[in-house]
Amino acid sequence: MLDQIISAIIFPGLLIIILARVTLNRYVALFLMVGLIAASAKLGYTDTWWLIIIDAFSITVGFIVATTMLKRIRSREEAHK
Repeated sequence: MLDQIISAIIFPGLLIIILARVTLNRYVALFLMVGLIAASAKLGYTDTWWLIIIDAFSITVGFIVATTMLKRIRSREEAHK
């Protein structure tokens, strides 16, 4: 049970950041992550509402971090032109 809570706190936000870095689009990363969470809920890996709420919080934090990261990347690209 504790491992599910720790995973719900860390992995969704981290995956949003990684997917945003790979795709360079935070909305694509968000869409992919919500799809992964929905699939895990459908398959029964996420079995309680509070785990889904923790996942959503982690996704929100990851989305904010990814937004900041992508703004920084774009500003560096503009500075190098």
